[in-house]
Amino acid sequence: MRTLKTEPQSPAQERAQNDAAKLRPIQPRKARTSGVVVVHPEAQVRLATVDSVAKPALSRDDAERQVERLRERLLELQQALYAEHRRSLLIVIQAMDTGGKDGAIKKICSGLDPNGVHLTNFKYPSPEEWDHDFLWRIHHAAPRKGVIGIWNRSHYEDVLVPRVHKQINEEVWRQRCEDINAFERLLNRNGVTLLKFFLHISKEEQKERLEARLKDPTKLWKFNVADLKERALWDSYQLAYEAVMNETATKDAPWHIVPANRKWARNLIMLEAVVSALERMNPQYPAPAFDPKKIVVE
Repeated sequence: MRTLKTEPQSPAQERAQNDAAKLRPIQPRKARTSGVVVVHPEAQVRLATVDSVAKPALSRDDAERQVERLRERLLELQQALYAEHRRSLLIVIQAMDTGGKDGAIKKICSGLDPNGVHLTNFKYPSPEEWDHDFLWRIHHAAPRKGVIGIWNRSHYEDVLVPRVHKQINEEVWRQRCEDINAFERLLNRNGVTLLKFFLHISKEEQKERLEARLKDPTKLWKFNVADLKERALWDSYQLAYEAVMNETATKDAPWHIVPANRKWARNLIMLEAVVSALERMNPQYPAPAFDPKKIVVE
């Protein structure tokens, strides 16, 4: 049988061990994609003034190479976050139909350790979920410590769709927005960093993507005739998103409007934001309670 022998660790040894466990610093990324709009508190964003086509500082080939470097860095940060087991990152992704949520999530998740990722796709509420307040099912999906949570749609559906379809009045809508702000403040106070993305595409781009689904047998299953009814409400949804973002952008959880007509530019913008958020969090590997150099495996 193997046994471990340990001896107490001196303060100097502990400091050396802590330094060794720190993540290597990443080289500054001088070239960044422009066009992303960050909605802060008191801002009054108007989507009609936001370009849905990013103006990248890199060529497509250079951008895709940068995406691969960012994914490597993201894996390093994810591993440290998981090992640290003190905080978590929550990525909220909203978009119009065909906005690219699935593709963006695939690009972010590719190569990550699945043990440290929790993906939730919020669908139409079940009967049990209808019997509770609208945040009941949402809170249940909050990421545990050490995990990157990704929400494909979110609690924001409950202040977007009902507003467009006039299922709730203005007073109830504002109350729900207040509840969302309080809920996100609760998450933040408990170690959850929020990144909220709205993938911004043009109406013309949506038309092309819907038509492409009709022509591609491998994507035909994604087409839903009901999406055409929602498309007819495009202007109403744009106004609803504006209202929601202006009402729920906070200091600790601002909105990021991502130009998403170009998928490769969208991927670069989102990965830069995710990596930057984790670098600000600066997760660290926990120091052991022993000196590894004095461990003898027999």
